[in-house]
Amino acid sequence: MSRLKSLLFAVGLGCATLIHAAPGDELIRPIQDRWAEIKYRQPEDRQADLYRDLAAQAKQLSRNNPNLAAALIWEAIVVSSEAGVRGGLGGLSLAKEARALLEESLKLDEKSLNGSAYTSLATLYAKVPRWPLGFGDKEKAEALFKKSLAVNPDGIDPNFFYGEYLIDQDRVAEGRRYLEKALVAPPRPGRELADQGRRQEARALLAKTAGEAR
Repeated sequence: MSRLKSLLFAVGLGCATLIHAAPGDELIRPIQDRWAEIKYRQPEDRQADLYRDLAAQAKQLSRNNPNLAAALIWEAIVVSSEAGVRGGLGGLSLAKEARALLEESLKLDEKSLNGSAYTSLATLYAKVPRWPLGFGDKEKAEALFKKSLAVNPDGIDPNFFYGEYLIDQDRVAEGRRYLEKALVAPPRPGRELADQGRRQEARALLAKTAGEAR
């Protein structure tokens, strides 16, 4: 179970995309902004507790807006981010909670935040351990990534996470193409810190796999 910490949401999903204003954007903005600050500006040893506090705020937002898919997506992102830094059985329990939230959001609006629920759910299935430890499923992950890219083919997050997944599957050349596409993705208004952090992650992975493409 120690692998869960490194595999899960160091991902720090943050897959929700805001390109055009949509109902609920202003409601979720404080959650998005605080998430990015925690992930990219706070030391890892403080992140679990900070994510826990933010998850409580996100949960209240979801309860106050039960028909808002975007609120559920961001609650799931924060919960899964906490899972990643906590690891172990506690992290796995949080990952299951995040999965349930994402599945619920898809029932409300599968295209909310440009299909971000598909990206987040795909990443969960890609990184959580397989049965009997967890619910990881590479085939489901692949199918969900493709759904995400069908909704948002040029987005930074679907391209980054699919590229990362492909590299993890030893499909390095293919994965690097998606990472390169993530680097030139359109900027997300109001999400400058998240975009900057994701591009840094993409560059780091490209540097790490330089010479490995095949």
